[in-house]
Amino acid sequence: MKKKIAIIFGVTGQDGYYLTKLLIKKNYIIHGIKRRSSSVPTKRIDKFLNQKNFHVHYGDLTDTASIHNLIKIIKPDEIYNLAAQSHVGVSFYTPLYTANVNAIGVLAILDAIRNSEKDIRFYQAGTSEMFGKTKDKLQNEKTKFNPQSPYGTAKLFAHHITQNYRDAYNIFACNGILFNHESPLRGENFVTKKIISTLTKIKYGFEKKLTLGNLYSKRDWGHAEDYVDAIHKILQQRKPDDYVIATGKQYSIKQFVNLTASSLNLKLRWIGKGLNEKALSSSKKIIIDVNKKYFRPLEVDHLKGSYSKAKKILRWKPKKNVKELIDQMIAEEKKQLNIL
Repeated sequence: MKKKIAIIFGVTGQDGYYLTKLLIKKNYIIHGIKRRSSSVPTKRIDKFLNQKNFHVHYGDLTDTASIHNLIKIIKPDEIYNLAAQSHVGVSFYTPLYTANVNAIGVLAILDAIRNSEKDIRFYQAGTSEMFGKTKDKLQNEKTKFNPQSPYGTAKLFAHHITQNYRDAYNIFACNGILFNHESPLRGENFVTKKIISTLTKIKYGFEKKLTLGNLYSKRDWGHAEDYVDAIHKILQQRKPDDYVIATGKQYSIKQFVNLTASSLNLKLRWIGKGLNEKALSSSKKIIIDVNKKYFRPLEVDHLKGSYSKAKKILRWKPKKNVKELIDQMIAEEKKQLNIL
């Protein structure tokens, strides 16, 4: 049987690693695309570099010519676009770059597929941030979008242009509306990683304090390894469609902190309100405080997804809960700190 060929844009990221791992098990030939950088951002995928079915190429979603050339040369069966300027807070400081990568870059891939002689299946990585400020307690595929950041707005363009090309040109193009998903490989500038890394360092004497923004922002957190399984399933269906991928459970930042502290056996006592809210250690030292600079210009109060469609059609459901996720992330942090 002929091996499937897949392109993964954003292969060096958290999801890129787990998707590569999954596709290697499924005997794909994988072409990972990464941006040229003076540093070597391949740490997550180093273990795959010597495998004969895994190849890495330079490319950039802001360079339309590189996208067209890669697709023309590789002739993939499937394309997974996981590449993005992926930090919501940063998007307020780099809105033009965020739009060029997260919106126009997706259009460039779709147009290359449209002009390809081969039938190519395309997956676009969407986000729950497209729902933004929503009144719906549970968000699904029919929930109205109302993004509150340049990141969410750019991703919404990508979502709609994927639907547009699917309908206009009969392309097998799908959106995955993925809610927050984490793992031991999560980047340093994401709040879950920041919480786990800093609290672990506080526990073992490497740091003294964790500073956060909105403690009462609520999110639906899943495990990235579970979510890439759903991503792959989306492109294996008979018809292209869009799916919410979530856990259906929600925790505030403060609850996530408390769960992490509990796993570390780190006792906290919260005092104060608003910007003056703090957590004290058992020795009455302030180890967590709040700073307004970490608040977004527009806050998204709560996000919680319904994966009922994915469960019914993809036969998918999350396997790992938030406690298992936190324990895995702590274990990785301790490994990095050489703590047995």
